[in-house]
Amino acid sequence: MSVYNSEPPIYELSRTGKIGANLPALDVPAAALPPHLLREDELAGFPELSETEVIRHFTRISQRNVCIDTVMYPLGSCTMKYNPKLHEEAARLPGFAAAHPMQDQSLSQGALALMYQLQHYLGEISGFDAVSLQPAAGAQGEFAGILVFRAYHLSRGDVDRTEVLVPDAAHGTNPATAAMSGFKVIEVKSDARGNVDMDDLKSKLSPRTVGMMLTNPNTVGLFEEQIVEVSRLVHAAGGLMYGDGANFNAILGIAKPGQVGFDFMHYNLHKTFTTPHGGGGPGSGAVGCTAALAPFLPGPIVREAEQAGTYELFMPEQSIGRLKTFQGNFGMLVRAWTYIRTLGEYGLREVSETAVLNANYVRTQLQDLYPVAIDRICMHEAVLRGQIAGAQGIRTLDIAKRLIDFGIHPPTVYFPLIVPEALMIEPTETESKVNMDRFIAVMRQIASEAVETPAVLHNAPTNAPVRRLDEVRAARKPILRYNAEKFAELRRGE
Repeated sequence: MSVYNSEPPIYELSRTGKIGANLPALDVPAAALPPHLLREDELAGFPELSETEVIRHFTRISQRNVCIDTVMYPLGSCTMKYNPKLHEEAARLPGFAAAHPMQDQSLSQGALALMYQLQHYLGEISGFDAVSLQPAAGAQGEFAGILVFRAYHLSRGDVDRTEVLVPDAAHGTNPATAAMSGFKVIEVKSDARGNVDMDDLKSKLSPRTVGMMLTNPNTVGLFEEQIVEVSRLVHAAGGLMYGDGANFNAILGIAKPGQVGFDFMHYNLHKTFTTPHGGGGPGSGAVGCTAALAPFLPGPIVREAEQAGTYELFMPEQSIGRLKTFQGNFGMLVRAWTYIRTLGEYGLREVSETAVLNANYVRTQLQDLYPVAIDRICMHEAVLRGQIAGAQGIRTLDIAKRLIDFGIHPPTVYFPLIVPEALMIEPTETESKVNMDRFIAVMRQIASEAVETPAVLHNAPTNAPVRRLDEVRAARKPILRYNAEKFAELRRGE
């Protein structure tokens, strides 16, 4: 029997009178709670369990987690790379972990020095003049960028710019950011080689253009071949270039966005600089920009103080303001700083070179069975299509679910939207050739099964804690509380 099903769910273990903890006796005078804080009805429905049962419950749950520390996690456009444990140790150093955000700056010089250096490193790596560590996530970094664009245009009396250009292969956060900022989203088509369609771009540039949001390499895993010309055209129309840094891991130490025409970019520290990824945070979406946009950056930012060797926080003179309390997610900054200092200039370049090599290795080993989206050398991720010759009724979703049976997290599916039955595979630089060869072998076996025994794929996964879920129904009618009958149905795959 599977370990997942070896014991009943925690609610079914509950027995009246079981105690899991003994609270110590009060060592302060007892005080009554104010009446308005008291419940009017009895607290009921919570399980009564022993400490052993509780510990086993949460340990079993932790063993069901799929994470980069346990399996290959080739989630495209997300860069699920290994997080070195050295970074965790650095973030837990008492001088960092125990620092209070409200303590005086004179007592925070070590933390401020680290932030100042990280600002400098990120600016140097990307070719930008100024950096703010304030945003708490990549999406918030995007939001900061478009607010900075708006502030910049308004400061010049340019009040008629209302449109943001967004490629049809963009991350979904790009159009959402532009819309949240009060602008109209104008979609720009891609050409046959996966680049921005230059004719379509030219037709949509106008005096109303705020700027363009562009990911490079783009979401098809390709370097924008005409990026300099794209930037020139946008600037000629009076617009600004926003760089989505989600795929920065492909060009780290090789190409600097600030030198090919971008005015602003967010860094996903969890994607490129190995701070923990997923689980709802905390994240960090630091941003960099040109000198012209620096006065509008969110703050506070760290700068050198008048007294030599000391640092202070300041708000840029025309700042769009704070995006987060205090100084951002400081623990994430420690991890990113440690990563950069550990690898150095040449190590960072090798990160990207290895990531690009790995992705192209996967692409060339699978494209005979899984058609490639665009027949070009890719960057950090390979975008294939789950359209296997001779496989009747098999879709990308079936392939993804079958991968779970082999202990491999599925890649991103059905994105980018411009690629039919997309499989976006990003092995990153941290996967060895041995691991990639196993992934390739599994993908080739699945392709054979798709033709010879398609029912295997349709029924997958078969050895996970629950069988295949109805994802549409789960989204529209989620079950948010424990139900023994429903849980049993899920375990049976019903």
